[in-house]
Amino acid sequence: MPWFSTPLSMELLRVYMNSRAYGIWRCVVGAKELRVKEVGASSKQGIYFYDVDSDTWVYQPSEDPDPFIPREDGYYVMYFDNTKCPACRRYDIYWYSFIRRRAKELKDFRFVIILCGWFAKDCESPKAAATFTAFDVHASPTTYLVHVKNGEVRYKERYEGVLTDSELEKAVPTFRERAEKAERGEPVEKPIKEEDTLLKLLKKLLQEASKGGAQG
Repeated sequence: MPWFSTPLSMELLRVYMNSRAYGIWRCVVGAKELRVKEVGASSKQGIYFYDVDSDTWVYQPSEDPDPFIPREDGYYVMYFDNTKCPACRRYDIYWYSFIRRRAKELKDFRFVIILCGWFAKDCESPKAAATFTAFDVHASPTTYLVHVKNGEVRYKERYEGVLTDSELEKAVPTFRERAEKAERGEPVEKPIKEEDTLLKLLKKLLQEASKGGAQG
């Protein structure tokens, strides 16, 4: 019997094809797949993909030190998260609510979480650490929107800081249109400007400082 017609070899082929679709080796045959409802401060560090059918995040076991760079054509929403990041826990409130509500409608979109302890310098996952470095992430949370065509990243946007539900609605569902504009060489304007997020962060810091002064 040829090797490729045995049950084990067919299972290996299936797993391999699944891993190629995501650009990362998803699991080892016989190993239990780690799925969580939400990724948070106590979660295993590494990379997670969202499974819309089961509403779970699937951990991607890998000792590969190379970064995760999306290669399958489509649109990626990538959340760079740190377990020691209080702002990330505030972002989770909007992030998970948005995805549960909108993911099924957003065809060709894939949702990814890259989780470290404290950026690349404190990360238990070599692949997650390398991904932080590859995308030059130095603030958390950071959200990347990435368009891949013909196996190449053709257009991307970066948003630093907590995005509210309304801001996610502005940025994510309309990303396909902006990516198509960029593909045609037309000018593209991000729906959320960098100065808006900086002003929002400054306002929050002032509010927290004011509360601290009042308590003192």
